[in-house]
Amino acid sequence: MGRGRVELKRIENKINRQVTFAKRRNGLLKKAYELSVLCDAELALIIFSNRGKLYEFSSTSNILKTLERYEQCSYVTPEVNNAAKEIEQSSYKEYLKLKGRYETLQHHQRHLLGEDLGPLNVKDLEHLELQLDSSLKLIRSTKTQYMVDQLSDLQTKEKMWVDANRALERKVIKNHLLSSIHRIN
Repeated sequence: MGRGRVELKRIENKINRQVTFAKRRNGLLKKAYELSVLCDAELALIIFSNRGKLYEFSSTSNILKTLERYEQCSYVTPEVNNAAKEIEQSSYKEYLKLKGRYETLQHHQRHLLGEDLGPLNVKDLEHLELQLDSSLKLIRSTKTQYMVDQLSDLQTKEKMWVDANRALERKVIKNHLLSSIHRIN
């Protein structure tokens, strides 16, 4: 029993769309792998999800070599090809810059966690200590404010329960007096 035809239109339900994307993406990646193995074909497959996440497959060890081969074989004019190479170089420079920034942030994070402090000099360690002190003051201030807010909430609840308790005591006394008066009569 086969499946019916699927109408090709955007799937409106976000969850169904994501499930379909994942299944079809995996199927497409599997087909690309099978084609490369069975037919000894050189393949490069690039997929971007609607969230911008990259999925890729390359039958060679380097997808860039396959893309360069594609550029050489495509019928693109040299001007467009040069513009694409300039954009690629610019993107690569941006990538290297971001990668360096990422590594710097990772080192800084490790330092804040007290790891990998060996290469730091005294001035760097003092700067790190000041940052940690500042962060600790902010954390303590936030924690104190949170505790003050909680205390205020608890005091409000206490007042509410005390008032409710007094009202119940008055009601009990009133009922007791009424029942005493009924017994006397």
